[in-house]
Amino acid sequence: MIQKTASNVNGIISRRAPETVFPPFEYANLLDHADFGDWRDTLATDGYVVLPAVVPRETALRSREAALSWLEAFPRGFKRDDPNTHKTECLPVQHKGGMMSCNGVAHEQWVWDVRGHPAVVDAFAKVWGTDELVVSFDAITVAHPNRTDIYDAGRWEHMDQSPCRRGFHCLQGLVNLNDCGKDDGGLMILKGSPALMGEFFDMFGREETRTWGPQDFYSFTDDQHQWFYDRGCEWVKVCVEAGDLILWDSRAMHYSVSPTGKTDRAVIYVCMGPTKLLTEKNKEDRRYAFENYLNTNHVPYGETFVNPRKPGIRSDTGLPDQDDDGIPQNPRAASDRILKLAGVKAY
Repeated sequence: MIQKTASNVNGIISRRAPETVFPPFEYANLLDHADFGDWRDTLATDGYVVLPAVVPRETALRSREAALSWLEAFPRGFKRDDPNTHKTECLPVQHKGGMMSCNGVAHEQWVWDVRGHPAVVDAFAKVWGTDELVVSFDAITVAHPNRTDIYDAGRWEHMDQSPCRRGFHCLQGLVNLNDCGKDDGGLMILKGSPALMGEFFDMFGREETRTWGPQDFYSFTDDQHQWFYDRGCEWVKVCVEAGDLILWDSRAMHYSVSPTGKTDRAVIYVCMGPTKLLTEKNKEDRRYAFENYLNTNHVPYGETFVNPRKPGIRSDTGLPDQDDDGIPQNPRAASDRILKLAGVKAY
């Protein structure tokens, strides 16, 4: 039984429990200093950076059309031009108003076309210092504006990293498939928060790892926010255009908001890291996930988590989605490049 103590320091509840002990990470200090002389300085200082037009605009918009065609192919009546069909009963299983990892979507060819785009790979390679990279089999989001059929759970400020890790661990990213202005939903980032995470958890304790599957997730409570505000952090709604790539340090506190204007939000999530970080078990798990069209958590190495193939539970019926067979409509080709990024074939 875990023994926990709690105390109140300057209005912040400190929750202390035995720490999960992780092995040292060779890249932990990668973003400690903003002395690169390029956009990596912004990443190190602010915790995120926007790289414009990494994917050609036409390619991004074409991928958005593919995503909408993917939704229309399900026998639920969704039509991209009919707002009356932009509701739960006409859509596959979604989370947070549009995030989807069902039906093998992580392995659709149009998803891989963006995920494995050479310029996307080059951006990750510039941070890691190697182009021998492995990629996550991650989710997508298609969020339609002004939906009234879904429950708004409010903000869900979190970081995709265990508080028990010291320093940098994962570089997250997403490619926008549509323009995303101030009313179009999108990513909210607490600017400057990654550099303060070590100090915060040193001061207030590292409670036992919170997990929905992978270990690298921590949800912040309202009483914890002010500490970051007092040190100059501020929330930024990241506005971008189709084809832009957002990269962020996994220590960044962040969440997403739904669109309230007239434009849908469409993104493909992508994380990459050095292939040399893969363990033999990672390689086995990734091969299994790749061959069976399964998706993974954000971190593509270390404590990876492969989601089992089982239909998602529909929020409108409370039952498994009978349309979710786990098979992509247009499965990715097993090209040399894809096999290497998947971690299935050696560089």
